[in-house]
Amino acid sequence: MSLSNKATLFLVATPIGNLSEVSDRTLDTLRNVDVIACEDTRNTIKLLSHFDIHTRMITYHNFNEEESARGIIKLLEEGNNVALVSDAGYPLISDPGYLLVNAVIEKGFRIVTVSGPNAGLNALVASGLNTNHYLFYGFLNAKTSQARKELEELKTFPYTIIFYEAPHRIEKTLKLMHEVLGDRKACLARELTKVHEEYHRGTLSELCELHELKGEMVLIVEGYKKESEETDIEQLLDEVEELVADGERSKQAVNQISSRYGFSKNVLYNAYLKRKDERGE
Repeated sequence: MSLSNKATLFLVATPIGNLSEVSDRTLDTLRNVDVIACEDTRNTIKLLSHFDIHTRMITYHNFNEEESARGIIKLLEEGNNVALVSDAGYPLISDPGYLLVNAVIEKGFRIVTVSGPNAGLNALVASGLNTNHYLFYGFLNAKTSQARKELEELKTFPYTIIFYEAPHRIEKTLKLMHEVLGDRKACLARELTKVHEEYHRGTLSELCELHELKGEMVLIVEGYKKESEETDIEQLLDEVEELVADGERSKQAVNQISSRYGFSKNVLYNAYLKRKDERGE
């Protein structure tokens, strides 16, 4: 790799699980820079050791971001090339680095991105949900009251939304999303590119039935759609009537069909009663 004569900050994406995803350019960059700034040296050393890379490391994380940014600027001013990495995936995406990048831009040093894997995009394209337009949201606030407020603001957002979540909060988050957003289509992806990679696709109510989930989580949620545009209600009523004809109670049939299509249970049940009334049943 040919490094520029002008000191450069390299933003380097690292594997999210499978080490074979690492590119030659990534390895070349990590070998040839003077310093690697990382979230946790204990995680980054595993990657470097695997590929026999011995570049000096320093820490750069949420708790020392301002101080470390000043230190990295000093390194650049001294002519050093620095690579910024996160524990996995892209730096700055739900990870620290924003302050540093802005400081580097202000000082006039070069910034170069080195592409690599991204858990959010991996999950999105395999989710089965619309990929034409989407929002990467990342982590909701850890406080339930604040997370609820954030979801309320996203409730009418019309495009697919990508969330990250920690395994110890995923069950609570799924229940909160179901409560605030309604029973939308969703996909929970865990341990992407790793041995135990797994996708759970369905509605939010169905995902709420999952328990004891472990590993890194990506949650893809369908965007808001006006019910009249999203689904032909007459078709749903036909399906409800088929279940009732097979012996299902009307409310249970409505609940089943509304959950299947992410449709309002109240709207569907009222439409069912109206249809019955119009027929004089």
